[in-house]
Amino acid sequence: MAAVIETDVAIIGAGPVGLFAVFECGMLRMKSVVIDALDAVGGQCTALYPEKPIYDIPAHPAIAAADLIGHLEKQIEPFAPTLLLGRRVETLAREDGTIVLGTSAGDTVRCKAVVIAAGAGAFGPNRPPLDGLPGYEASGAVRYLVARREEFRGKRVVIAGGGDSAVDWALSLKDVAAKVTVVHRRPKFRAAPETSAQLEAAAERGEIEMAIPYQLHGLKGDGSRLEAVTLATLKGEERDIPADHLLAFFGLSMELGPIASWGLGLDHNHIRVEPATCATNVDGVFAIGDIATYPGKLKLILQGFSEAAMAAHAIHPRVFPGEALHFEYSTSKGVPAGG
Repeated sequence: MAAVIETDVAIIGAGPVGLFAVFECGMLRMKSVVIDALDAVGGQCTALYPEKPIYDIPAHPAIAAADLIGHLEKQIEPFAPTLLLGRRVETLAREDGTIVLGTSAGDTVRCKAVVIAAGAGAFGPNRPPLDGLPGYEASGAVRYLVARREEFRGKRVVIAGGGDSAVDWALSLKDVAAKVTVVHRRPKFRAAPETSAQLEAAAERGEIEMAIPYQLHGLKGDGSRLEAVTLATLKGEERDIPADHLLAFFGLSMELGPIASWGLGLDHNHIRVEPATCATNVDGVFAIGDIATYPGKLKLILQGFSEAAMAAHAIHPRVFPGEALHFEYSTSKGVPAGG
């Protein structure tokens, strides 16, 4: 259902940097709403490489991308942010000094500042050209990311794609699904060599079925509940794979979308910001993470975390005008109660 929400800060993007911005705003007693085009938090960490290790997060010699997102979710729990997922921000307007955002789902978010943490833009899955796809998407029979493995326990799962996401999830779901079938148009995968070798070994043990060289051709069911996925070779040979779910991993399309029409200072699909505050040229709008650019910018998650802190402190006077902000370490003040 469409919602009308009053908040202090609207954060566009639920990747790691957007989630940490919730924490930094919360530490300054500012409420947040997070909006993301994907159906789950985590951005690329969730959608593209959930089980891949990240090595440059301080205090973690290595941490799986999905685990990093899980820790960030736990870190922001005290601040109870409102999450508006599966929708894009379409419009930005101003009413009596308040910024008003409109989403593709009809939501209205009224706030005092906007933080764009949208990575390289609004992500959306590359969908296979299959008849009847919307009905199966609506029921969850066809998906483009996995939020919880347990949803597939005892299910027949067809995974299409040849990159890291397809291989990672095939290896992960083989232990919970009744059957996993991987569909790819050629024997060679684009995934990391180690996980590609693990996939081949699992197939040799009979833990995963490989449908090669095939590609998706059709869906069979009642328009909502999936019964089988039809595959075809380039020669037109067809076969049906009984299935409860199709997971299609053909990458994400990335674009700024409507944000590009907001009058922001753009530089090759990135947003120019002031390095000290992450403020854009549009009053009340800030940008952090990969989408933000300035001299010396490094595209690292840890730099995005730093930018989240700087933006939150720069926003504080907008939310609490006239109130002095005395910087304190978290070890001194703890975590404020959410609200």
